Amino acid sequence: MKAMTVDEAAAKWGITPRQVRTYCAGGRVSGAELERGEWRIPAGADKPVRKPRRRFPTTVLGVLEAERSARIPGGLYHRLQIDFTYNSNHIEGSRLTHEQTRWIFETQTLGELGPDVPVDDIVETANHFRAIDKVIATATAALTEPYIKRLHEILKSGTSDSRRDWFAVGSYKRLDNVVGGMETCPAKDVHREMAALLAWWKNADKTLENLLDLHVRFERIHPFQDGNGRVGRLILLKECLKHGIPPFIIADNMRRFYYLGLQEWRQGSRARLLDTCRTGQDIFIAGLRHFGHGMLAKRALAKQEKADAREKTTP
Repeated sequence: MKAMTVDEAAAKWGITPRQVRTYCAGGRVSGAELERGEWRIPAGADKPVRKPRRRFPTTVLGVLEAERSARIPGGLYHRLQIDFTYNSNHIEGSRLTHEQTRWIFETQTLGELGPDVPVDDIVETANHFRAIDKVIATATAALTEPYIKRLHEILKSGTSDSRRDWFAVGSYKRLDNVVGGMETCPAKDVHREMAALLAWWKNADKTLENLLDLHVRFERIHPFQDGNGRVGRLILLKECLKHGIPPFIIADNMRRFYYLGLQEWRQGSRARLLDTCRTGQDIFIAGLRHFGHGMLAKRALAKQEKADAREKTTP
C-alpha cells in the first residue's frame, strides 16, 4: 500500500505536521498506522473534517430553549417550570405544595395528592407548564392582544370556569368585576384600554421600571374574568427574556410585598415593587451561577447594576 509521511500529508492537506499527528493519534485518519515511531498514512486518505465547536447559549432565553428542547432534568428550565408555576398559582390560592407541583411536572402523573386538592388546581398547574413552554418558544414574538389571549386560553382550558357560559376562555371578560375592593376596567372598554397599553409598551424603553408599569396597568385593566395575575406574570417573564432583563419569580413569601407594591405603585410610589422584583432578580441570578452559567450571571448582574445606577441619576 502506497503511503504518505506526516510531512507529505501536511503539505497535501494544507495543515501543520503537528495537526496531522494529532489527527492520526486520535484515530481520525482511516488506515493510518504507527511504524517505528512514524505515522504511515494511506496515499488516498482524506483530510479529517474539523469537528464543529460546541456552541453555548449566550442568553438566558438560549439556555431555557436548549434545555427545554433536550428535556434536560434538574437544570435551569426544570427549576423555572416548578418554582414559577408553584409560586404564581399559590399566590392565587392553589392548594398544591411545591413538592406536589414538582411531582406533576417530573412524572406527568398525580401521585398521592390527597383528597382535598381541587381538580382545578391540578389542571391549572399542568396548563401553567404549557404556558411557560409557550413563553419560552415565542419569547421574541410581539406582545399583542391575540398573544395575551392565547396565554389565557392555555391557562384556563379544561377548568370548571371554562364550562361556565359567562366565562370567556381566551377572550376578554364579559362581566365587570371588582378586585380587592377596587373597580377595574369595564368589560366594554377592555379592548380599547389594552390596545392603548400595548401601543405604549411598543415604544417605551425596555427597562425594569417600565416593564413593571406595564404589569401594574395590565392588572388595573384586569382584562379577563379570572387568571389575570398569572397571565400578567407570564407576560413579565416573556418580556424579560425578550429584552435581556434578568427574570424574576414572585415567591410566595414575597406575596405581601408584591401586593403592597402594586397598590403603592398606583398611588405614585414605586420603590417597594421595584425592590421586591430586584430581590427576585438576585435570586434568579444566583440560580444561574448554581447551574453553571456563571458568565450569564455576571452579565445579568452587570446589566442590572447599570440599570439601577442609571435610574438613581435620573431626575
